[in-house]
Amino acid sequence: MVENRADSDYWDSHWETSQLENKIKEGLRNRIVKKNTKRFLPSGGRIIEGGCGIGQLVYALGEWGYDAYGVDYAEKTIKKTKELMPELKIEIQDVKKMGFADSFFDGYWSLGVIEHFYDGFDDIISEAARVVKPGGYLFLTFPHMSLLRKIKIKFGGYRALPDIFEKESFYQFMLDGRSVQTKVEKHGFELVMRQNYGAIKGIKDEVPALKVFLQKVHDGNDLVSKIIRRLIALLFDRSAGHITLLVFKRK
Repeated sequence: MVENRADSDYWDSHWETSQLENKIKEGLRNRIVKKNTKRFLPSGGRIIEGGCGIGQLVYALGEWGYDAYGVDYAEKTIKKTKELMPELKIEIQDVKKMGFADSFFDGYWSLGVIEHFYDGFDDIISEAARVVKPGGYLFLTFPHMSLLRKIKIKFGGYRALPDIFEKESFYQFMLDGRSVQTKVEKHGFELVMRQNYGAIKGIKDEVPALKVFLQKVHDGNDLVSKIIRRLIALLFDRSAGHITLLVFKRK
């Protein structure tokens, strides 16, 4: 995908908001993170989010009973959050080389990070393997090449990149889940769970004729919208979900 380059300046501007505290506390609404963290890690475990942004997940994990840490290279963003919530354990660090001891964490969340690196994510996973203790867990999410997207490719549904492609214009990849699994397992992890979700966005982005309707469903707070969202998730998350969650256990 070609958009604004996903560097630290982009993320600093992306997270700039006058309602920062409310945005951070919205992390408590992330049911997928809460459900899956509690499924694999007991409360009190030490967990990190690599690429934590404004610290939404770090805040939420702390509220859910975990010893939560976060790192990100968006310097201005981290400083703003620390000024507002100095108790949060978030730091300016590079996810490819962090300042924590070996086997320091019981768990590691990477929420929509690895797809933003044009040269690949091997260094990120290598570092995750270093800081996660044997028997600990890596929770990895990324936009993936769903069955719907593969069908769209087959029928020429995407425009080709320009002949002269500027690396600076790169934003993110759609990744193949099986390929990601293979690469991560080379670093001493084994897959224990796979889940696709986000079918509304997955369909909305790929089927323009449904975009307006699905956006209303996505934004709606009425009972009908909630029922439709639930049905779409049940019927289409597997084949059209925008995001894949892979959960790995450190050998």
